[in-house]
Amino acid sequence: MNGREAALLTQARAWLRQDPDPETRDELAGLITRAGSGDEAALADLADRFDTRLAFGTAGLRGELAAGSNRMNRVLVAQAAAGFAAYLSEKAPGTTPTVVIGYDGRRNSRVFAKDSAEIFAGAGLQAILLPRLLPTPVLAFAVRHLGADAGVMVTASHNPPNDNGYKVYLGGADQGSQIVSPADAEIAAHIQQVADRADALAIPRSGAYETAGESIVDAYVAATAAVAPAPLGTAGLRWVYTAMHGVGWETFSRIIGEAGYPAPWTVTEQRDPDPTFRTVAFPNPEEPGAMDLAFAKARTLGAELVIANDPDADRLAVGIPDPSAEGGWRRLSGNEVGLLLGWRAARAATAQGPAAEGTSLACSLVSSPALGAVAAHYGLDFHETLTGFKWISRAPGIAFGYEEALGYLVNPGTVRDKDGISAAIALLGLAAEARGRDATLADLLEEVAAEVGHFASGQVSIRVDDVAVIGRIMAALRQDPPTAFGETAIESAEDLRTAAEGAPAGDVLRYRLADGSRVIVRPSGTEPKLKVYLDARADSSQAARSAVAGLEAAIRDLLARLS
Repeated sequence: MNGREAALLTQARAWLRQDPDPETRDELAGLITRAGSGDEAALADLADRFDTRLAFGTAGLRGELAAGSNRMNRVLVAQAAAGFAAYLSEKAPGTTPTVVIGYDGRRNSRVFAKDSAEIFAGAGLQAILLPRLLPTPVLAFAVRHLGADAGVMVTASHNPPNDNGYKVYLGGADQGSQIVSPADAEIAAHIQQVADRADALAIPRSGAYETAGESIVDAYVAATAAVAPAPLGTAGLRWVYTAMHGVGWETFSRIIGEAGYPAPWTVTEQRDPDPTFRTVAFPNPEEPGAMDLAFAKARTLGAELVIANDPDADRLAVGIPDPSAEGGWRRLSGNEVGLLLGWRAARAATAQGPAAEGTSLACSLVSSPALGAVAAHYGLDFHETLTGFKWISRAPGIAFGYEEALGYLVNPGTVRDKDGISAAIALLGLAAEARGRDATLADLLEEVAAEVGHFASGQVSIRVDDVAVIGRIMAALRQDPPTAFGETAIESAEDLRTAAEGAPAGDVLRYRLADGSRVIVRPSGTEPKLKVYLDARADSSQAARSAVAGLEAAIRDLLARLS
């Protein structure tokens, strides 16, 4: 056995000694035994688990459940909780910071949440554990509603079944938004100090944490129902809902009733929390096939609308009848839903005359420029941000914000994060309003287009086995910039690594074309993918879609040559 392999075994044994979880202890002990006997596969597995550490960043932690520093487990969560507690105490010396902890229905979510509550209490913080598994937006709401200094949500959102995660929010000046730099690096440094002591079992714990009462859920229900009370004539609305095996239904069903909407037909196979996500290949409503059961029920029952949440209910997907689509139904894109909800927010902001100065709409820079056109039409400010709601939620004067990956912020006074439940209520309000005048959501999209122009969007995504390929493609585009995509000339190109002060900065290339189209290239922040976002504006929906199709063909050809 060489020195590196011996060091791996030493690391693994040190980890084993501090693991309080019998399941991961047994798993790791067996792996150590096999690796110690020279099993190459076991040694490779150990290297994958211990050569690096699951990084704590602006999205917190997220990864596969298993033993090891590069996995989600009770040791890693204990280190994260202790490090976060030290950060909060350092930022507020002489006070007792308050932290709210929530959790969803994934494997180990409650265990990780309870561990965190005990460690926060053991560090002298006021720790408040939400009463049961609940949607992520309830935790984001609770941070603001309780005036807490911070919040932690144990969830992996729409990741694969064997993943879990640890999402962090800050109160006070951050208003309940997710963390951004430099807080992420400062928290990570404190976590590393705890990890370096290599004794998670010695971290102080206390059972003196609070368990929140149902009043916090009641308050979220009331605030969210008030987003869009049902208009007259809503009673006959026929719609289908799926929770995608997540935690959305219990809370959402109460809000539906309080807001006055008729109860939906539910996809019963997906209504209740199930950490195996047994009916879907991937528990993300964006993925092909994820909404098939909902569409089948909608066809059978003659529904007008399908609404889906992802497993922690912070995202919203919407389906509508479409005779031209396979099966007669299609999912609206995130940009289409964002356009409808942004139009709704703009009309509300200007219903009594010009909006208050500084009132704004915001979206990520890879989302459709259509929202900017809506803002201009209604005299509102507009902000483009880097991807992620940690940035969108911080836009000055925000009345509405969204990102094309099915995230929408419609109620910024109470939740400063994407919220698939309040967005669903707002969408139901639009559908009911349209229905009252014999129109549909598809008709509303045409109405918006008549006001601001016809937009279309597309995306090209390439997944790689070696992430270095992505770096090489980005470098090639910078070293030898394209002058056209297909037959369409590029009028300007921006490298957002060197963005002007006050503009979003990141590893992003943005091209504006002679016909008004836009192309954005960036590496994915969460997957080994390169993503290219395509947007076009034209005199008709068909012309805009054709422009996007032409761009897609040109981009695929270019990436094939650069890969």
